[in-house]
Amino acid sequence: MIRIELNKHIMEFDSGKDFFSPSKIDSGTLAMLSKVEFQANDKVLDLGCGYGVVGIVAGKIIGGSKVVMSDISRDAIYWAKYNAAKNNIDEIRIIQSNGYENITDKDFTLILSNPPYHSDFSIAKRFIEEGFKRIALGGRMIMVTKRKEWYKNKFISTFGGVIIHEIDGYYVFVAEKRGFFNSKKSDKNIGNMSRKLIRKYARKKSLGICK
Repeated sequence: MIRIELNKHIMEFDSGKDFFSPSKIDSGTLAMLSKVEFQANDKVLDLGCGYGVVGIVAGKIIGGSKVVMSDISRDAIYWAKYNAAKNNIDEIRIIQSNGYENITDKDFTLILSNPPYHSDFSIAKRFIEEGFKRIALGGRMIMVTKRKEWYKNKFISTFGGVIIHEIDGYYVFVAEKRGFFNSKKSDKNIGNMSRKLIRKYARKKSLGICK
């Protein structure tokens, strides 16, 4: 059993022995949580929840009805549900899903993830790109890894920018969804929009509608 205190809340977790960091909360997860300020109106996705630490912390602070947890592993889902009940978190949704496959929501204000950074980047790529589509305008994705450059470049190309915190050998990436982001696709869309506005202005001026 793991016992921790975060944000003045005491929580206990059990897990199977085959999980990542089964005997203590891993340093990367703690680093990520140190950069999250949960707000009462947040809607949170704990993506790749494992045995449930991040989502349960969120549920403890803002209420389980505002939290979704997901993992591809059936065992992870079992232990996440067990730990949610153990910590008296009601109404939390815990979904077995390969990434976002079984998640229909598209209005999260926070997506939190500690992806498997010892694998290739295909999982993280899917998490980030699809995550952008699932976050409400002004929402954030926060991710922790031990690698920097690839994630930095991927967040910039997808969200248009990223803030990076280095904590105890981990990198915590914080990216916000804004109206436009600086990918080649959006640059093209902005360019097309600008040209349309210029043509519209020119037409109005020729008709004497504007000066």
